[in-house]
Amino acid sequence: MPLEFDLVKTVGAFVAIIAVGTVALTMMPGMTTGTILTMVLPSMAIFGAVMLAIGVKHGEYRATR
Repeated sequence: MPLEFDLVKTVGAFVAIIAVGTVALTMMPGMTTGTILTMVLPSMAIFGAVMLAIGVKHGEYRATR
């Protein structure tokens, strides 16, 4: 049975994954919160968006074959 994702579920999962990663990084003693919020968070969001776009295109390709 295929997964039934719509825009709301996809955005919710995307935001949840980024939020969990950001919270986990802020709790670790490795970097300052400012560095995480200004450098790591935007790069995680951009990378996630690119991977999501590639995944959607791959799903569209698989659905038409």
